[in-house]
Amino acid sequence: MALTFHWFLPTNGDSRHVVGGGHGSTPGAAGGDRPPSLGYLGQIARSAEQLGFEGALTPTGAWCEDAWLTTAMLTQVTERLKYLVAFRPGQIAPTLAAQMAATYQRHAGGRLLLNVVTGGESAEQRAYGDFLDKDARYARTGEFLSVVRRLWAGETVDHDGPHLRVERAELTRLPEPAPAVYFGGSSPAAGEVAARYADVYLTWGEPPAQVREKITWIRELAAREGRVVRFGIRLHVITRDTSAQAWAETERLLAAMDPQRVRETQRALARSESVGQRRMLALHGGSAERLEVYPGLWAGVGLLRGGAGTALVGSHREVADLVTEYHELGIDEFVLSGMPHLEEAYWFGEGVLPVLAARGLWRRPEG
Repeated sequence: MALTFHWFLPTNGDSRHVVGGGHGSTPGAAGGDRPPSLGYLGQIARSAEQLGFEGALTPTGAWCEDAWLTTAMLTQVTERLKYLVAFRPGQIAPTLAAQMAATYQRHAGGRLLLNVVTGGESAEQRAYGDFLDKDARYARTGEFLSVVRRLWAGETVDHDGPHLRVERAELTRLPEPAPAVYFGGSSPAAGEVAARYADVYLTWGEPPAQVREKITWIRELAAREGRVVRFGIRLHVITRDTSAQAWAETERLLAAMDPQRVRETQRALARSESVGQRRMLALHGGSAERLEVYPGLWAGVGLLRGGAGTALVGSHREVADLVTEYHELGIDEFVLSGMPHLEEAYWFGEGVLPVLAARGLWRRPEG
């Protein structure tokens, strides 16, 4: 199977430095270097499309712009690029979400993908009126996806569960095609939901041995459900013509980090309820001393940013080698980002993708 690459839309702002945000942390001032205007996000989206990326992930949370609205506008300035819209089931009714997805698909020519985010932080969920605990949120997500998938299949749905209830729900127009569902999570509750409902299970960029364990875990759970799940990984990337140039970039990023800001961010992230976030923190322990946690895998991003905190670093061929290594474990989709997103898209698109194409691992999307 040819590899699929998605880029990232920084709807909390962009910079030549690491921008904070997500999972209990707060955006740093660096996000204001390049505000997330439609003009700038459109530049990134058009560049990603031209370079051969399949889609673009847009995050969700109080720290960024709304993903549904932003990407709906950006569909008008791109032609082929798909949008991987992150959203939280606790903030929207399943029938409305299914209807919105169908509308999006019609108006965007089938370019919607959905990243279902259960919500790892209770404090942020409560700000949106959601007072369930973490395990209950995952249970609700399972109910939500069951209803949505049945609606997309054209059923009239009655559902009376512990968390959701709908009567005679149906869609007058179905999505064509039904959006692929991307889902991540490292807790046992997350694994059960992924096995039943995800098309693509997403993991953050842990070292290959840990990623292999996750893939085995989800594959076994999915097999019990009679399903097959694809796998993707969320990473940053710093690729240059030479390895020395790429690693020099990590030193530049580190030098710009305010130590007090790092300490504050690490304290905030340590309070996270997310198992995945704890796994990210364990890679570096809050210290900048040992950030290369695997050859070519740098954990420095996680000093200031919640969520995905590791980057592929090296020459174009070295980065392609590490991409290949993850692929050999079972990863077929890569969701990437850079600092800043506009320029780094070109470094990867013009440097790494041709190497992978020459190996027969990637081909430019049609259209």
